Parts: sequence; C-alpha cells; structure tokens
Amino acid sequence: MYRAQTFDFKKNVQAALADRRLRRNLRAAMDILIDNRHKAFPDAAALERLRSRGHAIKQHALNRLPRLLEELEGRCRENGMQVHWAETAAEANDTVLSIVRAHAARFLVKGKSMVSEEIHLNAFLARHGIEAVETDLGEFIIQLCRETPSHIIVPAIHKNRQEVARILHQQIPDAPYTEDVEELTAIARHTLRRRFAEARVGISGVNMAVAETGTLVLVENEGNGRMCTSVPEVHIALMGIEKVIARLDDVPPLLRLLTGSATGQIITTYVNMITAPRRKGEKDGPREVHLILLDNRRSHILADPELRQILMCIRCGTCLNHCPVYTRIGGHAYGHVYPGPMGQVFTPLIEGVQETGELADASSLCGACEAVCPVKIPLPALLRRIRRERAQPHSAQGGGRLKNMAEAAVWKGWALANVFPVLNQAAVKAGAKTGRLPTVAGPLKQWTNVRTAPRFADRTLHAMLNATGDGDE
Repeated sequence: MYRAQTFDFKKNVQAALADRRLRRNLRAAMDILIDNRHKAFPDAAALERLRSRGHAIKQHALNRLPRLLEELEGRCRENGMQVHWAETAAEANDTVLSIVRAHAARFLVKGKSMVSEEIHLNAFLARHGIEAVETDLGEFIIQLCRETPSHIIVPAIHKNRQEVARILHQQIPDAPYTEDVEELTAIARHTLRRRFAEARVGISGVNMAVAETGTLVLVENEGNGRMCTSVPEVHIALMGIEKVIARLDDVPPLLRLLTGSATGQIITTYVNMITAPRRKGEKDGPREVHLILLDNRRSHILADPELRQILMCIRCGTCLNHCPVYTRIGGHAYGHVYPGPMGQVFTPLIEGVQETGELADASSLCGACEAVCPVKIPLPALLRRIRRERAQPHSAQGGGRLKNMAEAAVWKGWALANVFPVLNQAAVKAGAKTGRLPTVAGPLKQWTNVRTAPRFADRTLHAMLNATGDGDE
C-alpha cells in the first residue's frame, strides 16, 4: 500500500489516488465514522447549542492563555507534579530524554499522543538508544510496519482487517494468522502486557488540562493509557499549551463534543483525571508525574487575531472524516503529522508557510469541515488566509513564495478587461478564436490535465441576439 516517504505533496497525492485498496479502506472507515457521529448527536438544535458552548469555552481560554498557563503550573506544582516548559520540539525531546536517563530506563511505554508525533519523539529516542513502545492498538500496528499515523484518532484507518492480520502474524513471533478481531486484539495485549510490567517510564498525551485544579484529562477506549500512566514509576505527560481550559466545569461539554465527534460515543470507555503522583498510603500510581508544556510556535499563532482560532482545535478528527480530499488520499499523502483541514492550517503555521503552505491548496473550500467542527473553527476562512500568506511578500507568517510578476500581470489584465468594455470585447473575441484548440497551453495546461478544457462560444450572446433581431440596436 502507498506510504509517503518524503514531502512532495503533488507526487504523494497522485500515488495515493492510484492506490485503489487505500481508497476502499478509507471509504469504508469514513462511512462508519460519519454514521456514528450522526447517531451520537441526534438533536441538531441541541448540538448547535453544545457547539456554541464549546466555542465559548475555548475562546475564553485562548483570551486568557498566558494567565491560565501560569495558574495551571502553580496548581500542578502544589499537587506534587513537576512542570517543564519547552519552547521548541528540540527542548521537549531533550526534557523527555533527561527524565528517562535519570531513571536509567532502556525503554518506555507510550499512550496515544499527537504531540509526541509532532516532535518526532520516537525517532529522537531511538537515536539515543531508547525504545518507545506504542501501546494504543492502532499505533502499535503501524509501529510494527514502521509507518506513521494516517489519522489523528484512528492511526491505522488506512488498513483493513486482512492487512492487520498479516502484520501481526509476520511481526510477532509465534502469532497465528487470524482475521478475528477479538483474537487480533488478544495477540496485541498479550505482547504488550510484559512491556507494561517492566517499564519504568510511561508517556501520554493530554486532552485537556484544568487550570483551576491542576488536573490532566485523558480519554481513551483501550485501557492502555491508564496502564501507561499508572503502572510505571514515572509518568511524562506531553501537552500543547493550547489544551489548557479554565475550570473543571468546562470539561463535560468539551468531553461530550470530543468523544461524539471523534468516535461517535456518548463517552469513552476510560476518562482519566490525573491530579497528583502517588500519595503516601496509596497502593498504585506513579511516584513522579512530569508535565511538559510545548509551545512550538503556538504563542506566535496566538498573536494573530484570525489564525489563533486553529488553537481551539480539540483534535477530534471529524474534519478529516468529512473532507472530500482527505477521504480520497488519506493522511500519509500530506507528508506531515497533522493531515486534513486542521492540518492544512496548523502544519504551515508551525513548520513554515513557505515550506508547507501548499497543503492549503488541497481543499475544495466546500465548508464541510466548518459545518461539523465541534468548536466552530472557520477552517475554510483560515485555509484562504494561508493561501494569501503564501502569495503576499513579507507576510506575517513568512510567506510570499508564490508572488511573481507574471501572476500580477495576469490579474491586472483581468481587472482591466472587466473595467473597460473595449478590452472585454477584444478578450471575448480572442477567446472565441482560440476556444477550438484541443488543449489549453501555458499555466492552465496542468489544470486541464484532469479537467475538460473550457471552450468559448463562436459568437457572443450580443452577437447571437443581434443576428435574430432580438438584440439592442
């Protein structure tokens, strides 16, 4: 099956579109996810009220982000956690490495964490001789075949049951070939159980962090997250700074929106609320809890009144499920950690508009992503903003690569042709003469490779009306 190796977006897209098995797998999975979401929110009016509340909670948190982060740090320290600040991905990786080395750990177990993917933690640790064992079933499967997640909620969404069966059979010693889902799950659990028992360090992500109480909220369905955060002696929680919210009362509405949008559940199987390491007299839980707060250009995004809205994202993945582009090419074609509509905005903002801004072109701007976003992020408007950033020289986000004299001349000519009737008539006549050519040349040639070339009429509407006597004299 197709898997992107480098960031050549156009080549990645062509390869993904040519992979019929990938497209079948994606279509089957998306139909299920979309249907589950519809069932989770049967009352459209109630859903709109809930989305408005979710938007207000996240907007309020962004407006007070610096103060809330300081409050969160203070509460977490009071509760006995250790808090670390990381301005860059490199600083976050170094912090994890120092904690792991301080406990002489040779490997660690990981719950699902998109931030760890963002900073490429597994590869970093491997270069320093430390193995990071993914314990989420989907992450475990793709780690066995050395892939990256294709979806931010369902990492192995691009694989069907037969492919998973072959992977486990080939990669796990003595594992029988079976396509039974329960048996496949049992094989993975049996393999991971020993790693849980032996690990000194566990790593997780954070879905929400409550500044009021210093509570880390983690949601999951498999129990592996709870194992990673409670069995090892040390728990490291990785969190983007935008995940902080003000009050504990803000958790239920966001939790309802997150689980309903992500998997179509009223609530996930496990909701973990971590407030402190193991206290005196308690029989389980980690002896140390480390919270790493990652910036990685998020504070730079926060400074932009429009683009900061992407920081409201709760990582539910529903914009991916409803995007007509993502559902046909999958996550690997994007070549980066965050795919789909939210990734097309967020990735250029953290990795550079010039380097990855072309991702924003992979959108029909149909508005489906905005219509289903649980916190009402105006994703189409943000995608258009990224496109403008690429075209404008000296833009706030470092774009400007697309700006050139030829493009400026074309648009100037278009404007003049629509201002002066004589020029408009001349352009229409020229189009009538060239409209019979079999292909369009120049910059439009690539556009017509996958579309029927437009053909101009031989005569204008005015000319046809005048010929019949119905036109203005």
